[in-house]
Amino acid sequence: MDDDLQHLWRLVEVKDGGPAWIQMMDRSTSTMRYKAWRRDPETGPPQYRSSTIFEDATPEMIRDFFWDDEFRKKWDDMLIHASTIEECPTTGSMMVKWVRKFPFFCSDREYIIGRRIWESGRWYYCVTKGVPCSSVPRQNKPRRVDLYYSSWCIRAVESKRGDGQLTACEVLLFHHEDMGIPWEIAKLGVRQGMWGAVKKIDPGVRAYQKERAMGSPLSHCASMAHINTKVSAGYLRSLESMNNQISEMENGNASDKQPGRNIPRLVIIGGAVALACTLDRGLVTKALIFGVARRFAKIGK
Repeated sequence: MDDDLQHLWRLVEVKDGGPAWIQMMDRSTSTMRYKAWRRDPETGPPQYRSSTIFEDATPEMIRDFFWDDEFRKKWDDMLIHASTIEECPTTGSMMVKWVRKFPFFCSDREYIIGRRIWESGRWYYCVTKGVPCSSVPRQNKPRRVDLYYSSWCIRAVESKRGDGQLTACEVLLFHHEDMGIPWEIAKLGVRQGMWGAVKKIDPGVRAYQKERAMGSPLSHCASMAHINTKVSAGYLRSLESMNNQISEMENGNASDKQPGRNIPRLVIIGGAVALACTLDRGLVTKALIFGVARRFAKIGK
């Protein structure tokens, strides 16, 4: 919905009001450059931001590439199942089921993902996030990941050749999820395995370009990426302005209330968050944590 578009737009424009991003990585190959940042919110799992620039690639090609679940299985060795649950031929929005295989002690993870694309002057705002789905029963295995957010903005940028031509493509990705393991252990694994995973994307992009150049037909998922909602930059700014007005109204109403009226609600929410965090971390013993840490240290070597 529009609030999802607005949230992604604010992340891209660095107007979401979150903590500052801390740079983790700056690596490159002859045809790709990758930068990554992380931040730790007060509540919730660590959040990641990355910028990947592919030389000699168009935004439309990269948009189709990341939406194409059939082709993804050829380069993403963690994806072992992908199917479409439902879709909208008018907006291009989809609900899909993924099952991903984790390369460490965790069991497979199941994702029910809602996704949709908005276009603003060849800037593509691609929202994908975990959504509830009563038609797909929850199972013990694979374990379902409920908190999942992985959205990106795709846009043309100048090539590193410095010729002034917008022949490269940048993907700004924002990602966080709660996989059901302690967040500090998850951060260690991401840090150790990030570049090894990212390096696999560029060969996948080049293979996809070759298939398309040879006239291979679009998969159904990739064709759905062509159905998106067109919005103007002015519309995006109006969403921000409307949000600011609502916030001002809410703050004004809150100041009129007597102090202490919201305390029970805050106590309940805070207690629930604390309990959830305690339960999450209590599932892993110290021995297992140290064992996992040693395994993580081997990833990417």
